[in-house]
Amino acid sequence: MLRLSSLLAAGLIAGCAAAPAVPDEVFFDDFSAADMPALARDGWSVREKAGHPGIEGGAWGPGTVSLVDDPERPGNRLLRLAARTDGSPQGTSQAQVCHARKYFEGTYAARVRFSEAPSQGPDGDVVVQTFYAVSPLRFDFDPEYSELDWEYLPNGGWGDPRTRLYGVSWQTVGLKPWKAYNQAHELFRPLDGWHVLMMQAGGGKTRFYLDGVQLDEHGGRNYPVVPMSINFNLWFSPGGLIAGSRAVRVYQQDVDWVFHARNRLLSPAEVDAAVKHLRERGTAHLDRVPPLSPPLASDCDF
Repeated sequence: MLRLSSLLAAGLIAGCAAAPAVPDEVFFDDFSAADMPALARDGWSVREKAGHPGIEGGAWGPGTVSLVDDPERPGNRLLRLAARTDGSPQGTSQAQVCHARKYFEGTYAARVRFSEAPSQGPDGDVVVQTFYAVSPLRFDFDPEYSELDWEYLPNGGWGDPRTRLYGVSWQTVGLKPWKAYNQAHELFRPLDGWHVLMMQAGGGKTRFYLDGVQLDEHGGRNYPVVPMSINFNLWFSPGGLIAGSRAVRVYQQDVDWVFHARNRLLSPAEVDAAVKHLRERGTAHLDRVPPLSPPLASDCDF
């Protein structure tokens, strides 16, 4: 365990002295890009590869991710993920968008709009709305697998019908048969609407914050061990679709902004101040987090 003095020396905790509103090594995007090609030039990838998680045989890819005008704030833009299903694999599409695999210790935050109900069609599918950082799972029980994860299940699922938010740190996992090694915090209440999700990783501990309030602290074997990519995805849980329904239903998740401070454990107030500073100065996209050498591939498939 690192001592407080070591963390301060390493820059993992913001000091008490006056600090710049925006740390030097920061990634920020408020999704004001003009179109999807411009978003790609900013380093984002839309998933197209089939596979875990979600409905086996379901599609990922174009049309599931878009940039839209914010109906509540004129001039603001949002990243929108949309997943749809008619109950069949061939009628299911799921959404994922990823940024470069170069993020490790520090502070992660995003302002996300969760949805309690579909924007079209009947409600009731087990749908998962997320913000997370992850490394590839090279094989079952990969010892270098790392993931810090927010997952919202408005319709419950996985053996529990209650609406809940998970904050999860992962050690490793096997997919078939499923066996997970992780630590999770569960918050059982509806969260329809906008929320700021935040994770800190430093000194062997990960902390999960919702709207400025710390919900849990994890550590030990569940602490990340390799750099990760930043991701959002929206998917349906296998076995969780409305039984017998062939009606088309569409679920949406919006993202206002995402932020990462490399090697700095910022408080929720410091994150808010940094984001406010960037937006007031018209900064729509800023990437000062250096790539690894050599760079790691970002496959956007998990």
